Amino acid sequence: MSVQAETISTSEIAISIRGLNVVYSTGAGEIPAVNNVDLDIQEGKITGIIGESGSGKSTLMMAVMNAVTTPGKITSGAVMVNGIGNMLEIDKTRQRKARGKDLGFVFQAAQNSLNPLTKIGNQVLDMGRSHDIKDLRGLLRHAKDLLTRLGLDADRVLSSYQHELSGGMRQRVNIMFALVLDARIVILDEATTALDMLSQASVLEIVRKLHEERGLTTILITHDMGVVADLANRVAVMYAGQIAEEGETEPLLRNPQHPYTKGLIGAIPRITGDLSLAVPLRGAPPDVNTYLKAGCLFADRCPLVVDACRTERPITRTLRSGRNVACHRVNDDD
Repeated sequence: MSVQAETISTSEIAISIRGLNVVYSTGAGEIPAVNNVDLDIQEGKITGIIGESGSGKSTLMMAVMNAVTTPGKITSGAVMVNGIGNMLEIDKTRQRKARGKDLGFVFQAAQNSLNPLTKIGNQVLDMGRSHDIKDLRGLLRHAKDLLTRLGLDADRVLSSYQHELSGGMRQRVNIMFALVLDARIVILDEATTALDMLSQASVLEIVRKLHEERGLTTILITHDMGVVADLANRVAVMYAGQIAEEGETEPLLRNPQHPYTKGLIGAIPRITGDLSLAVPLRGAPPDVNTYLKAGCLFADRCPLVVDACRTERPITRTLRSGRNVACHRVNDDD
């Protein structure tokens, strides 16, 4: 996985992922959960990573942090983070420091990322000490400000254990932890799934404001196309560990090119409430057998499938519009 360059050559790219592969060991052999992914995350933008459950979204971002756990492992590729270098090659101490100070992560399962034996305020102090923060009082003030902005009683939360907080409150606490060290890149993994609709809208608006105020680079991992449409500047659509389509959000949602993207959008119920207009995706989401097939992994569900789709893996091509698409049936005339 050796990459000689220590920084990305352009300030417009916050993270450059090249040839990234992650496998999981199973009884059926090694399953490629992330398969030869190339993706650039633009500096200062909100990028949505979208796809069905099991598409590889979370694994991709854990690989960006170099935090894939057993039975998974990164087998090849590079993750160049601007100002840091290759996250897959820098030493463990630098990786640990980068997680928090440079890269903030909000996990989907809030209860799994908080210490059940320590009050939230003490966890903030522990985090500060582990990153050599000298002004711990200032760090606590910063945490209180973030919690207040997230709609929580900051004093109560900081003096509470995680079991004394609701699921939605714990998720907001996780957002605070991702931001409290002033990370410039923030990854949110289904960060609002534990919240009701009003709370979700409130938190997403706060994320938008913090993104703008701090000039953050924000990555939203989600299965919710509405969240992507509302917040993201760019979107990458994942299927079975691969990027099916990637580009600017508005034109991609208005005129999707990959059949999978079209299917995702077509399955969304319309605002009219007429459920008959929503067309479910054919077939079932990818399973273990899907990843082991030759050819396009979407072929069995694709309405445009031809013989080549079942034998040849499509390469990703950049269209004249700047859109990146991996599909045999897409060309610049579409």
